[in-house]
Amino acid sequence: MSGAVEVFLDDTPGEIRGVASRNGRYTHLIIHRDDDVAQCRLGARAVGRVTDVIPGLRGAFMDLGAGPPAFLPLNRKDRVDQGERLEVVVIAEPRAGKGPVVRRLGPGEGAPRLLQAAPGVAERLQALAPNSHLIEGVAAIDAAVEAEEEALAARWGSAAHGVDLALERTRALVAVDIDYAPSPGRDARQGRAAANREGLHQAARLIGLRQWGGLVVIDLVGDGQDAEAQARIARAAFSHEPQAVFGPISRFGLLQMSLPWRMTPVEERLFDGGGPSVATRALALVRALRRRLLSETTTPRLSVRCAPEEAALAAPLIARLGPRAGLRSDDALPPGRGHIEEG
Repeated sequence: MSGAVEVFLDDTPGEIRGVASRNGRYTHLIIHRDDDVAQCRLGARAVGRVTDVIPGLRGAFMDLGAGPPAFLPLNRKDRVDQGERLEVVVIAEPRAGKGPVVRRLGPGEGAPRLLQAAPGVAERLQALAPNSHLIEGVAAIDAAVEAEEEALAARWGSAAHGVDLALERTRALVAVDIDYAPSPGRDARQGRAAANREGLHQAARLIGLRQWGGLVVIDLVGDGQDAEAQARIARAAFSHEPQAVFGPISRFGLLQMSLPWRMTPVEERLFDGGGPSVATRALALVRALRRRLLSETTTPRLSVRCAPEEAALAAPLIARLGPRAGLRSDDALPPGRGHIEEG
C-alpha cells in the first residue's frame, strides 16, 4: 500500500474488525466473528474428504469436518477419487450460498479437520502495513463503523472532480457507473479524463472495501476514444490486485475486467435478506456500549435496552465488558431500536 497508511483493530466481544485506510480513505474492512467456521476462513489449512467428483464442473466437493462442503477446482490432468483424503487450503471464503473454494496441497490422513487456523485480523493488518502501529480503542471503533457505512453505500461522489460514482453487485457481475458533471470554464476533455482517473481509483478502492470479485463492468465517461490512456489508468488503479484480468475498452466506453473472489462480501456478512441480521444488530449494540464505556469512564453503569431477540445474543457478550455494562430486554421495543442508557 502506498501513501499514508493507518490500521485499526476493533476487538469487540463477539466480533473483531480490522480496518485499513490510505490517505484518509478506507481500503480494507476485515470481519471475524466468534461463530465463524474456522475451516472456512481465508488461508485456513485442513484435511478434507472428497465426497463427490463432478466432471461437468471440473471439480470435486469436499467435507472439511465443519461448515458447508468446499469446492476443489480440478484441471484436466488432476485426478481425485471419492473418499480420498487431501490436505487443502482455503483460497475463497463462502459467498452467495456457496461453500469455500480450496486448493490442494497434497495427500491427507485421518478424519476431516482443521490443521492450521487462518491468519487472524491483527495478522492481516500487519501484512497490509508491516511498519504501522495498530490503533485500538475508541478510534478503532469509530473507524470500524465508518468503514462499514462506506462499504454499504451505493454511491460515492467528489464535488472537486465532478464525479458521481454508483456501484451495484448483481448475481452476474459488478456494475460501476462513472458520471461526470462538467464545471464552467474547465476544458471538457481534461475534465472527462480527470473524472475517469478519479472514478477508477475510487472504484478499485470501494470494490476492495466491499470484498467483491468476479466480472466487473465499468461505464467510463466518454465514448472510448481515449481507450489506450483509459486502460493504463485502469491498470494503475487496480495494480494492488495481481490477478486482475482486463478486457479491451469498447467503443461505448465500457471496460470489462475480472477480479478474484477471496473473502465473503461485507453485505453478506452483515445482512440477512433486506437488512441487518439479528446478529449484526446485537453486535452493533455491544460495540456502541463498549465505546461509551471507554469514553465515559466516570459513569458508574451503562446499559443496553433492546428487543428480546437482540438481547438474547447480546447478553453473553455484554457480560464480557465488565461490571459497568448492563442489559435490559424490553418487549415493547421494536427490533433495531435498541439504545444505551445510564444505570
